[in-house]
Amino acid sequence: MFLGEDLLGWLLLALGGAMAVGNVLALVRPPAGGPDAARPPLVRSLLYAALGLMVAIWALATLAGS
Repeated sequence: MFLGEDLLGWLLLALGGAMAVGNVLALVRPPAGGPDAARPPLVRSLLYAALGLMVAIWALATLAGS
């Protein structure tokens, strides 16, 4: 298989990790800009961070099992 048999697991790990870290960092350090730069929505950012963390954990479990 192209790029190994664990490609899907590695891609899910990268996507989930980026989703979790990106949303947490958006809450910790909101965008600096002019008066139109608003803080990200709290509930949506926490929900996406939790979803990304679950995907990353699932991918790690999948990679550890294979």
